Amino acid sequence: MLDSTTNGNASPMEEAYQLVFGDMPMSELFAMRENPAWRLLRGTPRRFEGLLSIADLDAYLRTDGARTPRVGMADDSRQGSAAVPEGEYALPDGRVDLPRLLARFDKGASLVCSQFQDTHPPLARFCRGMEKLFLHGVQSNIYLTPPAAQGFRTHFDAHDVLVLQVSGRKRWRVWDGQPVPHPTRNTPWDGQTQAQGEPHVIVLEPGDALYVPRGVMHDAATEPGEPSLHITLGLLESSWADALRKLLDAEEQQNVALREAVPTWRLTEPDAMQGLLDGLRDRLNSIAGQAQAERLSVMLLDLLAHDRQPLPARGLFLAPLAAGAVMRLADGMHHHVAVGADGGAVLRWTSGEIPLGEAEQAWLDTLTDGASAEGLGEGALEFMQRLHRNGLLEAV
Repeated sequence: MLDSTTNGNASPMEEAYQLVFGDMPMSELFAMRENPAWRLLRGTPRRFEGLLSIADLDAYLRTDGARTPRVGMADDSRQGSAAVPEGEYALPDGRVDLPRLLARFDKGASLVCSQFQDTHPPLARFCRGMEKLFLHGVQSNIYLTPPAAQGFRTHFDAHDVLVLQVSGRKRWRVWDGQPVPHPTRNTPWDGQTQAQGEPHVIVLEPGDALYVPRGVMHDAATEPGEPSLHITLGLLESSWADALRKLLDAEEQQNVALREAVPTWRLTEPDAMQGLLDGLRDRLNSIAGQAQAERLSVMLLDLLAHDRQPLPARGLFLAPLAAGAVMRLADGMHHHVAVGADGGAVLRWTSGEIPLGEAEQAWLDTLTDGASAEGLGEGALEFMQRLHRNGLLEAV
């Protein structure tokens, strides 16, 4: 469980939603994601303690998995980049040199552990719940900053972030607006953009959360007297440019017009620009139909499944599935139903797929909330056993 309010029968998505957003209506949450304005979400002091602790970081740093670039350090007192050179805290093979890392930490450098959900089960479950909510990838970066220190200078990010203050206090400055509107990985922070206007100064207390959309300028520093531990969730949403690139690559295989040559030999003719305009319009229109929208939807859901670590609801040993056992679709596995090449429905997940007839589709709908093979009827046990073997079912 993540905190005292978590329901033991809740799915990862329900747990994550309740933990961060509480009683906020989902319509309000989605509107927040679509608005380029930052937002402060105050909370109870211990609500994020179940996700991570300083003791968890101490234990991790004593394992062989603690290596660069997953482990980094930052120090705002440095000239140029705030990143501390790896040679100052790591061995040549990338393993953390813990005595030297601790020495740099003692002098004020922040510890940064990237993509910590890949190594810490509570964060893995939490991030999976957030991914189920938003249907895009979510990663967690951990920042432990000594008292009265600053890790990174004023900057903006190329994706939305959600900051969860676990312990200690941190003073944030956040500016309104976006100097570079909706930046992406192709329009990253260049180190030169200046914040405009006066900042809002916010002190995050344990249990508080701060939502900072991509492009919003911000920085942070600890308050005197105690270290600060916070989790920054990177919300890895696709841009329209990302989506169109993927769709164009896929459509090229079937759309003859996209494969036709651009007649560059006519670019010196008087009506060359009109020809290009007509060609662009015709080809953009050819990928703006219902079929392309459905294809793009499947591609984005496939991207989520293939980019993230599978978390099957089973271990090395699998207990037999009884016909009377009530099971539901496992929320830890990314899966979705898509239309197959033959027009039929297909259940897809990270590493496989199962064709679905009408009966299987109906069973799948019922299994969303939970059902037994006995309750579903003839043939359901074999279908559920296949889902169970692939980690797609969990006990209710």
